[in-house]
Amino acid sequence: MVPDTTAEDLSAFLARVFGPSTVAVIHYGSHAQGRRPAADSAFDFFVVVDRYRDAYASLKAEVGTGYGPGLAAALANRLPPNVIAVTQPLADGAGRRAKCCVISLAHLQWACSPHAWDHFCQGRLMQVVLIGWTRDPQATVAINAALDAVRRHTLAWVSPSLPTTFSVEDYLVAALRQSLSGEIRPEQADHARTLVAAQMETLRPLYRDVLDAEVAGGRLTVDGPDVYRLRVTPSAWHRLRVRLYFHHSKVRATVRLLKHLVLYEGWLDYIVRKVERSGNAKVDLTEREKRWPLIFLWPRVIRFIWTRPQKRQ
Repeated sequence: MVPDTTAEDLSAFLARVFGPSTVAVIHYGSHAQGRRPAADSAFDFFVVVDRYRDAYASLKAEVGTGYGPGLAAALANRLPPNVIAVTQPLADGAGRRAKCCVISLAHLQWACSPHAWDHFCQGRLMQVVLIGWTRDPQATVAINAALDAVRRHTLAWVSPSLPTTFSVEDYLVAALRQSLSGEIRPEQADHARTLVAAQMETLRPLYRDVLDAEVAGGRLTVDGPDVYRLRVTPSAWHRLRVRLYFHHSKVRATVRLLKHLVLYEGWLDYIVRKVERSGNAKVDLTEREKRWPLIFLWPRVIRFIWTRPQKRQ
């Protein structure tokens, strides 16, 4: 699969504004998955770079940023990736918005491996993604290898969530449900099943190959057509390790959101729109909350965390 013309055009634009350090642009999220997002929904990308400082210096020179390349690079090295907004100017004077997870190739390869610090990258890249742009054939090989690694390693962390026997669809629902547990999300309770239904046509053959490889490796058995079973029940220690990994992922994901205050242009409007689209409810901020969100928005944030649909999964 290839991105549509809009995503392809945005990919080329991002590759240009991040400069010669850009390795690849990966398109993910609702637009890539064909989920009919709202008209104002941003396009989602991973922008893979060689060197953070060079990439942010180019971005500042090309489109301007409210932060310096040194600060952005320091935050990226401490807790990758940075999530930022980049707007592509259009001929009619409007702009097309891209939400970009900026990450170095070295950090991406680590984040897609079994040694990942958290689940942020794997939770997104295990789904339907499209390569929008690569610098050269070597970059294409490296990106495809990272994406393949994400899929091949899913059984290690999804096994405690699987039923006794399962289909490819059951496997994907369990994997997405587990992935979503590693973040504070605004979506409705069974968003995982919605995601799988939208992507099933593309994901089914990819993950059938993954499960068949696990059968060949002796970790799964086949009980019938499209019916798999774990050969060995996950131990209590393995279940604990997976639980701790996702707890740790949620902590890091929450801390990563704090970087929005520094790096994400229009962060308050973005969060409000995200909650409105996912929760099907209008969010009306007071003038005081809009003017001083870091002071007066906390009661609303705490209330949302405690009552969000995700807690009722």
